Amino acid sequence: PQTQSKFYHLLREHDFFEGEEAKDTAFAGRDRINRIPKQLGFVKLPIIGLTPVGVEFIQSNNKEEILLRQMLKFQIPSPYHPLGKGAADFCIKPYLELFRLIRELDYLAYDEMHIFGMQMVNYHHYDDIVQKIKDFREAKKQHQGKYKLLKEQVFFREAALIYADEIIKSNFHTRESKTETAKEFLKKKIRNMRDYADAAIRNLRSTGLVKVTALGKTLSIIPERIVDVDFFLSTIEREPCFVNEQDKYENYLWSTTKPRLLTDDVDGIVNKLRSEYGINVDASMSLNVLKDTLNSEIEKTKQMRIEEQVQKLKDYELYDDIEHVFDTMEDSYEPSLFFEWNTWRAMTMLDGGKIKANLKFDDMGMPMNTAMGKMADIECDYGDFDIIVEVSRSSGALQFKMEGEPVPRHIGIHKEKTKKPTYCFFIAPTINPATVAHFYSLYISNVELYGGKCRIIPMTLSTFRKMLNDAVNAETRPTPDDIKTLFDESNKYARECFINDSTEVEWYTKVTSMVNNWLSVS
Repeated sequence: PQTQSKFYHLLREHDFFEGEEAKDTAFAGRDRINRIPKQLGFVKLPIIGLTPVGVEFIQSNNKEEILLRQMLKFQIPSPYHPLGKGAADFCIKPYLELFRLIRELDYLAYDEMHIFGMQMVNYHHYDDIVQKIKDFREAKKQHQGKYKLLKEQVFFREAALIYADEIIKSNFHTRESKTETAKEFLKKKIRNMRDYADAAIRNLRSTGLVKVTALGKTLSIIPERIVDVDFFLSTIEREPCFVNEQDKYENYLWSTTKPRLLTDDVDGIVNKLRSEYGINVDASMSLNVLKDTLNSEIEKTKQMRIEEQVQKLKDYELYDDIEHVFDTMEDSYEPSLFFEWNTWRAMTMLDGGKIKANLKFDDMGMPMNTAMGKMADIECDYGDFDIIVEVSRSSGALQFKMEGEPVPRHIGIHKEKTKKPTYCFFIAPTINPATVAHFYSLYISNVELYGGKCRIIPMTLSTFRKMLNDAVNAETRPTPDDIKTLFDESNKYARECFINDSTEVEWYTKVTSMVNNWLSVS
């Protein structure tokens, strides 16, 4: 436990760390090793070390391809996942079959992944799952306006079938919490299925082959990548292999070349470059050169799509869509991701400047991952000054700590990097009084670590949306000067409150009133 805890604290010190402060640091330490890293063959145990594919994953820039290869090898049962007494009838490579579902059905809705995708524990039942999804889609057509009720009924029905034996025996015990009724038991199991589905969606998206709709309501294969998916669906064996042969399984799992993907096939890459991108290349070129050429074209297409989106945002074409996403983002599979992405879109629409989201985008220009630690969510370059934007769904007293890193520290890092005056918008559904007090104090405190005094404007999401609405309906478009005036005025209010012995409450009230009328501030 001591070693596990030390490992966790070492991990937290690095820029790439994500997650809240763990209560059980020993558990958090081993959990970062013996789940996905071990299951996907990146590390070996019990003496912890990198496997050959783990070394390649760290050293290579082509991480999506390596991750895909490992996900397609993941199977149950395996020497890592032997089936215990009373276990379900597992016989599956889960990600292989999920790709098959999405491809065959053209798309897979988020709810369909929850209810049916997580039931697919044996590939021999694949056709049954497909039929269930088709029946669910037909039922949905018959329940217009009553979909939520239908979803709940179907979810409980399916969960009751899965756990019928436990319900008959009144065996409602679960490892994490005590449940005493069948309904409580099923609710717990449904939440677990949702958690597994959320994790599966994140992993599928991390391969770069799967796109989502604006709210993550459906998954589908990126059009240019369909040929990649068809290649491995037609060539990879569906039956789990080396189930009772650990040495052979590990040699297979740790291999950097198995299974074979389209990107390992010279003819496949040449044909894709010609058919998808209209580029004729010499088939005698090395595989690595061909891969680099293909990746370059994919990146160009992605940047073009992002630029097209930015232009539509600046023309106010997507205002209604932004509002819709804010209204419904809590229904997405990852609300924090879509909150950050949608705020970037809103800032891009709001005024001039170069607005950069520190998100990772997929090939369709949709968000894949939120900003990593020790960097701002959004960076806005207005020439003479910069603004960083931090968003948080947290409402607690420490909501101003982004993944454990204080917001003012991000300002200090940005000031040091750019040598420019830097201000900050902090946006959350609700603003905790402790956050107001902390930010107010930084207007009048000179902290070297934060680059001096910090000008941070905390605002609720509703206030930010009011700003956006005012900009869209204004007779003339707002300018960066309109934005900077807000920070100048908030600084003036802070000084006045300090001199008059007023509190942070009065300062926040004045700032909120000003932001709500931001285009009238002179």
